[in-house]
Amino acid sequence: MKHDIFNAIADPTRRAIIMLIAAQPMTPGAIAEHFDSSRQAVSKHIKMLTDCQLLKQERQGREILYHFNQDKIDEVEVWLKKLKENWETRFSQLDEVLRNNFKNDNDEK
Repeated sequence: MKHDIFNAIADPTRRAIIMLIAAQPMTPGAIAEHFDSSRQAVSKHIKMLTDCQLLKQERQGREILYHFNQDKIDEVEVWLKKLKENWETRFSQLDEVLRNNFKNDNDEK
């Protein structure tokens, strides 16, 4: 099942896991050591992050290492940049309308 990336990063534990793995690849056990939660709870967080491709798995012998997927965060960053540009355009248009209305109000006096 594919999870929504924004739902995944909304959770503080999952954000903390991302920050840990962004610093260095880690095994599930090493990740779980950083949290008071059960290993099973941490595994569910890892699965969700893997399902939405924020983490990648690499098998090394019997161990699984999780790596941070920078490409997926880059996709989110591109989307956020477009959203920000849209907001800035709308605010600029609103500023123009307000300036014109203020100017017209002053001209009438």
